[in-house]
Amino acid sequence: MSGNIFFKNRGPFSIRKIIDTCKGKTIFELDGSIKIHNIADLFGAKPHDITFLNSAKYKKDSLSVKARACLTTKDLAKYLPEKCLKIIVENVLLSSAKVSKLFYPESDFDYLDQTLIFSKELKDEYINVKFGKNTLIGKNVQIGKNTTIGNNSIIEHDVKIGDNCSIGSFVIIKNSILENGVHIKDGVKIGSKGFGFIPDKLNNFRIPHIGKVLLKKGVEIGSGSTIDRGSIADTVIGENTFVDNLVQIAHNVKIGKNCMIV
Repeated sequence: MSGNIFFKNRGPFSIRKIIDTCKGKTIFELDGSIKIHNIADLFGAKPHDITFLNSAKYKKDSLSVKARACLTTKDLAKYLPEKCLKIIVENVLLSSAKVSKLFYPESDFDYLDQTLIFSKELKDEYINVKFGKNTLIGKNVQIGKNTTIGNNSIIEHDVKIGDNCSIGSFVIIKNSILENGVHIKDGVKIGSKGFGFIPDKLNNFRIPHIGKVLLKKGVEIGSGSTIDRGSIADTVIGENTFVDNLVQIAHNVKIGKNCMIV
C-alpha cells in the first residue's frame, strides 16, 4: 500500500497487543519488545509491518513477503518465510479487519469532514483555479493550475488534484489523488468506503478501508458514477481510461491504461 495521507496511524503497537486484538496464537516464543508499525497486503508489506495470508493461491508471493508478522491459519503458515512471525487465527479476514481498525480507528466509516470551508474564502491559495458556487474545500487540499470545480461540489481534506482537471457539479471527492488532465462529470462520488464487512448474526463487523483512490493522467469518469477507496491496497484507474455514466467501481479494483468501462 502506498503511503497513507488520509487516516492517522495510531501505531506502532506491540506484537502482544496485536495478538490479543485478534485472539491469535503463535508458533514462536513471544518477544514482547517487537513493535509493529502498520498493516499492509502481501505485496506492499515492509519489514516492520504485519500482513495476512488467507489463501494458498498467494503462496508464491507469500514465500518472499517482507513483513515482520503475518495473520494466517495453521495450514497456510508453511507458505511463509521462516523470519516472518506467524500468528494463527480462526478467521483471517476478521482478524485482519480488527488489526486494521486498531491502527486506523477512523477508517471503518465515512465521518464528517469538519475542516471544510467555502472556496470563496480560499481565493488567495488557489489563484489559477476556477470554482463554482457553494463549493467546499477541506484542509490541506492541493489543486493544480487551470483546474475547474463546479457548483455544490465537495473536496475533502488532503485530496490532491493535478493540473488541467475539470470537476463537475455535485461531486464529492475524498481519500483520493487525481493526476493531471482528469475529468470528472456531474454527480460523481470518489473515495467513499467500499462495501466490506464480516457477517455476524448480531452485529456485522465493518472492514476498515484505509486505502485510497488513484486516478491516473487523462482519466474520465461519467456522471453519477462511484469509485470506492481500497480496503488495504488502493483502487487504481490507469492512464487514459474512460468510464461511462452510472458505473460503480468497487474497492481494490485496478484498471489498466486506455480502457473503456461502460
